[in-house]
Amino acid sequence: MKKMMIMMGIVLSMNSFIVVGDIDKIINALNAGNAAQFSNYFDDFLDIKLPEKDEIKNVGKNQATITVKSFFSDNSVSGFEKTSQREMGGTMYLTGKLKGGSKSYNITLLMKDRGDKLSIISIRIS
Repeated sequence: MKKMMIMMGIVLSMNSFIVVGDIDKIINALNAGNAAQFSNYFDDFLDIKLPEKDEIKNVGKNQATITVKSFFSDNSVSGFEKTSQREMGGTMYLTGKLKGGSKSYNITLLMKDRGDKLSIISIRIS
């Protein structure tokens, strides 16, 4: 019983390292304004809300990638400043400011732990 508890503890702690590593990679991609790297963490389907546009629900990963790349390019996104990060169960929230040209945008990401990686399921930029 004791060995089983130790093994479960090791597995759970390794899983949290994967999530922590993923969140750092997501933040680095946002810091670099690298939409291609950022999109590697999109779930198969996600919701996107961009400034002055209607929210898109259940958009596929490919279309979401095109949409976000276009936003990053059009707004010269070149940096990110994290303001908050929370985790509740298997869900994680990350908020911050995207720096783009002469403007900055608030961004909120909702992510799910999918076992082997963190997947972005919602992006809200305002």
